[in-house]
Amino acid sequence: MPELQRLRAGHAAAVLAFEVANRAYFAASIPDRGDEFFDRFAEMFRARLADQEANGGVYYVLVAEDGSVTGRFNLIVDEPGTAELGYRVAQHVAGRGVATATVHELCRLAREEHGLRTLRAAVSLENAASQRVLAKTRFVPAGPADPAALGGKPGMWYQRDLTADNDPASS
Repeated sequence: MPELQRLRAGHAAAVLAFEVANRAYFAASIPDRGDEFFDRFAEMFRARLADQEANGGVYYVLVAEDGSVTGRFNLIVDEPGTAELGYRVAQHVAGRGVATATVHELCRLAREEHGLRTLRAAVSLENAASQRVLAKTRFVPAGPADPAALGGKPGMWYQRDLTADNDPASS
């Protein structure tokens, strides 16, 4: 059973292997990170850890029993109580409910462990899989997203009110 773990220095090699192995798969539905990401991976990884330490974001990896990374899940705090959700899962686990189950868990952690009230996620209109994940995890459309943030593709913001999770009527 894969385990959701907070990003730490020891994950660097497995995260890089995950990104390299799935680069073409990801590029089919989200903007490619570009060669610079891979050339400067160690520096960028350290920056993520520093950002997490400074409470600018919270980064998680989904780790398989063999230690490989099968998913990345990010909460980028953009204002107090609100964060932008980002995620990607490996091609070999896509379509199996892994992203949906992990986003559910991440919503719980966002509320209970990180004190967040609202999560937002921008998705291109072409990325039907992510739209389904967000719908299944109680995100609702919240308006158009800037195409520049989505590799020039038109998109939609989705939002989830985590405070409703404490309301028995919302279940």
